[in-house]
Amino acid sequence: MKSIVFSLSGNEALVKSITEKLGAEAGQTEMRHFPDGETYIRVLSDVAGKQAIIAATLDSPDSKLLSLYFLSKLLKELKVSKVTLVAPYLAYMRQDKRFKEGEAVTSEYFAKLLSSFVDEIITIDPHLHRRHSMSEIYSVPCKVIHASELIS
Repeated sequence: MKSIVFSLSGNEALVKSITEKLGAEAGQTEMRHFPDGETYIRVLSDVAGKQAIIAATLDSPDSKLLSLYFLSKLLKELKVSKVTLVAPYLAYMRQDKRFKEGEAVTSEYFAKLLSSFVDEIITIDPHLHRRHSMSEIYSVPCKVIHASELIS
């Protein structure tokens, strides 16, 4: 199955690496903001029937999440067969327990949210403090890559 790789802003080098390794094409989008700050996204590539990969490191996630959500939903509307998120840094893994009354367990909320609009996640060394695997909170398949193997 053909793959097409999309980038959220700042992930262009990662997209280049993924496309070269997979022999995939780089997806083209138009992303900008309206004067009121709302996000505009348009996919310029033919994606029907292809597997879409979105490269998006999720540091500073609050500013990136809506673009990721909108792009993923649009790709599905445009009939991609699958949306895979490649997130070298996966956010909201830290707060995995309620330490004080009234605290949000944001790792669970974020996992449910991402699992609702991507079909698979690939990440590097997520912060699994009190969890044994990603499957404890994510309902989509997750592949974890360990950087120590790649560095050594």
